[in-house]
Amino acid sequence: MTDYLDTPSGRRIAYNRLEGEGTGVVFLGGFMSDMAGTKAVALEQWAAAQGRPFLRFDYSGHGESAGEFRDGCIGDWAEDAQAVIEALTEGPQVLVGSSMGGWISLLMCKRIHPRVGGLVTIAAAPDFTEDGFWASFDEADRKALMDEGVVMVPSDYADPYPITRRLIEDGRDHLILRSPLALPFPVRFLQGTADTSVSVETAMQLFDHAAGDDIRLTLVKGADHSFSTVECLKIIEAAIFDVLAGV
Repeated sequence: MTDYLDTPSGRRIAYNRLEGEGTGVVFLGGFMSDMAGTKAVALEQWAAAQGRPFLRFDYSGHGESAGEFRDGCIGDWAEDAQAVIEALTEGPQVLVGSSMGGWISLLMCKRIHPRVGGLVTIAAAPDFTEDGFWASFDEADRKALMDEGVVMVPSDYADPYPITRRLIEDGRDHLILRSPLALPFPVRFLQGTADTSVSVETAMQLFDHAAGDDIRLTLVKGADHSFSTVECLKIIEAAIFDVLAGV
């Protein structure tokens, strides 16, 4: 059942929460995705079968949450995630971040590290506003973005993405790969080799950059960015179990 949280920033965030026993799991979705996606729902069912606490939510401008997508940025969505975790969970959680949710979850590791007991990322996309969109823009795209405030970028999944000047400029305030990244808890990075949105090179860069005693990267041959086949869902579940064992 969907409930709503009014955050300190004044945004209304939709969420689904399971009560349970033991360490909770929080799913953080991707750019222009929502909490009704295959991975989020499958993991909720997995948690329910165990009687484990589980939380999934929509960032502002996504899914059932209030706001317009093109008005948002990484800083807003990180604020949303922090507000939801602090208000709706108790104690350290295992964060499961998919694509942009991987970047947001890494920001949570920096901001509210006592509330993070472990981390699983799926095709994590840290710094994608700068290293993905901005780096791919030619001079004309960059001029249009600065002058008009938005450019439309083709998407493999839906309508073109509206990439705003605010998204790019705000993203620069939240880059992960330009400063030390300490992850002193169990971490499992998952990455498909057939992912056309996040490269294996990006996964390796994150793996090399992160500092911690229990960090592993799993490459799944042939898996795409959605990472939502039955086999991939089993790999995610196994990674969460592995992390929970070390919390």
